[in-house]
Amino acid sequence: MYQALRPSRSEFVPVRHLSYHVRLWGHPSADRPPLVMMHGWMDVAASWQFVVDALAEDRFVVAADWRGFGLTDGGTVDNYWMPDYLADLDWLLDHYAGDTPVDLVGHSMGGNTVMQYAGVRPQRVRRLVNLEGFGMPVLKPEQAPERFGKWIDEIKRLHRGEMALAAYPAVDGVARRLMKTNPRLSQDKADWLAAHWSAARPTAEGEQRWEILGDPAHKIINANLFRVDEMLALYAAIRAPLLAVEASDDSLGRWWKGRYTLDEYHERLKSVPDARIARVEDAGHMLHHDQPAAVARLIEEFTAA
Repeated sequence: MYQALRPSRSEFVPVRHLSYHVRLWGHPSADRPPLVMMHGWMDVAASWQFVVDALAEDRFVVAADWRGFGLTDGGTVDNYWMPDYLADLDWLLDHYAGDTPVDLVGHSMGGNTVMQYAGVRPQRVRRLVNLEGFGMPVLKPEQAPERFGKWIDEIKRLHRGEMALAAYPAVDGVARRLMKTNPRLSQDKADWLAAHWSAARPTAEGEQRWEILGDPAHKIINANLFRVDEMLALYAAIRAPLLAVEASDDSLGRWWKGRYTLDEYHERLKSVPDARIARVEDAGHMLHHDQPAAVARLIEEFTAA
């Protein structure tokens, strides 16, 4: 199994009636701001371990499990809303950074969130790194009736137990699932991640099953339409320099099959006052697993500027 070079320590922080699980590496420094790293959908804070191990310098790194992921409880809700992530992040920065602007990194869903947050609270972000957080395709107003109906139907399916996440008889089944999703992931990293990405739970029959540490309610679609004009207004309010990092595999094209493209994403990034784009070769969407050294180097060089 992968051996962490810089083991994390774990603690829980009260955030808006929730107990937020946070992983910490290093210690606060008067010379360097915290490096705050926020994971993506159906991921956990421990996912950053490989990047942290690849950093050339020791830094105070803060990485939280978003609400309803990992060891952070979800508050018994049956769906999740983007504004809650923004408020949760604000609470976390109150706790770990105070008035100090942070270097803020997000991957995928976490990348989308930190982009929005940097527009809402521009004074709290010193440097901004977005790893494959592309946003969503344009949705039209006439899609609203169908979307609201789908949202209601999916909540009903959740309450009937029809949207449960897969469970596995042993943790190695979780590792195989991770490797199937990401063929570049090595066995040692998959085994390490699986132990943090899932937990053993007893079944009604008295057996143990390894369940993914993610609330199935995260599978419910967002009832609100994605508004590009709102997103661009948030982007325009960002004051921190932005590094938008993409993997060589075009995951955006694979997901949306022409409905939303990298060219459209790049056009949106023009609304950010100070933005640059970097590319990581031989990597897919989970580029922080595929090429952690390259990602760590990009982050260090950008935040040192």
